[in-house]
Amino acid sequence: MLELVCSEFLFFEHAQMPEGELTKTRASMVCEPALAFCAKDLDLGRYLLLGKGEDATGGRERDSVTSDALEALIGAIYMDGGFANAKEFIHRFILNDLENKTLFFDSKTILQEIVQASSKSPITYQLVGEEGPDHDKSFQVSAYIGEEEYGVGVGRTKKGAEQVAAYQSILKLRSKNIK
Repeated sequence: MLELVCSEFLFFEHAQMPEGELTKTRASMVCEPALAFCAKDLDLGRYLLLGKGEDATGGRERDSVTSDALEALIGAIYMDGGFANAKEFIHRFILNDLENKTLFFDSKTILQEIVQASSKSPITYQLVGEEGPDHDKSFQVSAYIGEEEYGVGVGRTKKGAEQVAAYQSILKLRSKNIK
């Protein structure tokens, strides 16, 4: 259902976009990090019933848990209120603010494109810290363009922290009017 509604939305909103680009965009909208991002906006983790172990190890904030919970919520809305209500929910909470969500989900690629268009400096990511036990780590990564630090990100995985650092770097570049 989620993919159907997202596909329809993209088809009508971006009729001129090539098919391959539509598929790539839809995939980025319904992937685990994207749905987890939307679930965080709803503070969905707060409402989950979890076992003691899962709760103690950060399950309410884990992308895999919150994204699955969001999909389950969409299914429950569909079962209780029908297709129109589920579609309305998806439009309101998943397809809103799509430009900023796309920027966040694919920030490393977008940052690479921005930097390549305006500079010869390489982008590097440096792990600057990690905390927590092995089953519940938090990583901190800095993004550098050349020798200058542009963004810092924290995430439950190194890759997730890099995405946040890239996103912060893009925001900093935009504030400097470098697009």
